[in-house]
Amino acid sequence: MTGCLEPMIAPGWQQVLLVACVAAVVSAVGILLIRPLLLKHALAKPNARSSHRVPTPQGAGIAVIAATLVVAGAVLFGTWDEFTALVLFGATVFIAALGFADDLKPVQVLPRLVLQAIAVGAVVLVSTCDDLRIAPFIPIWIERALLVLAGLWFVNLVNFMDGLDWITAAEVIPVTAALAMLGVQGDVPRIATIIAAALCGGLIGFAPFNRPVAKIFLGDVGSLPIGLLLGWCLLQLAAQHHLAAALLLPLYYLADATVTLLRRMMRGEPFWIAHRSHFYQRATDNGFAVMQVVGEVFALNLLLAALALTSIAMRSIAADAMCLALGAVAVALVLFRFSRPRKIVAV
Repeated sequence: MTGCLEPMIAPGWQQVLLVACVAAVVSAVGILLIRPLLLKHALAKPNARSSHRVPTPQGAGIAVIAATLVVAGAVLFGTWDEFTALVLFGATVFIAALGFADDLKPVQVLPRLVLQAIAVGAVVLVSTCDDLRIAPFIPIWIERALLVLAGLWFVNLVNFMDGLDWITAAEVIPVTAALAMLGVQGDVPRIATIIAAALCGGLIGFAPFNRPVAKIFLGDVGSLPIGLLLGWCLLQLAAQHHLAAALLLPLYYLADATVTLLRRMMRGEPFWIAHRSHFYQRATDNGFAVMQVVGEVFALNLLLAALALTSIAMRSIAADAMCLALGAVAVALVLFRFSRPRKIVAV
């Protein structure tokens, strides 16, 4: 077997919902079990760049990722290439371990990126066939290199964007739910569908503990592997000739993180150091309540998911362009709104 995804019968709604529900329960129970240990050994202390004011345990990602891998692995066992599974799940655990090490004691930027690139590269290589092309107009080796760079960026942007209570849940739950819906329709491979459903459930199990004011954070041990798994699922969607949908689903995260990074680079700022320059962070500084920020992000992601589903249903280049344009306008409006002081209407 080649390690490429093989066509399979699409899972039904019952199986997808069961996977999500079981993963949610496993994740929630896991958080309850590990939180006392994290209180002792993995406290995130407030600093000038933090959005929290009291020391809060981090590391709930251990339970979220464990629930995702265990539940998805149990459902998929024996139904897909063992080598691909070993690499994907192994890379996820590796990046989670690297993130946990960084949670406990910061790891230097260069070795962290090198190790992440190795993990992302391995996943890309085993997940793409020789004849699988997303951009057939460029040489295949350039395409593969760009996929590795995109994967590395995606892994880190999820980490960069995990700086506010509920923000990751507001982003990842709609995206993974949309991927699961597409999988039921047969537009995403069964393997990616089950993993997306399990990841969705894992985040749902985490959400009550991260509700503002959060009792626990994901930590890098959660945000980094979530980025890897989510990026892999989106790659499978793009490989089914649904590139527009694969861009639309994470468009808010892509726009916020990328624009912020470019702006900091243009200003000559040390962009690799933690900061409070993201649009969602500036929104809280501009008078937006945390619940208002995450509520608007969640609503925006529901809209982007609807546009992604529409682009796939219409199956035309014109529809893809229209949906991408509408998504870009919606994201731009939210970013602009977050970057301006909130207007208080007098009563």
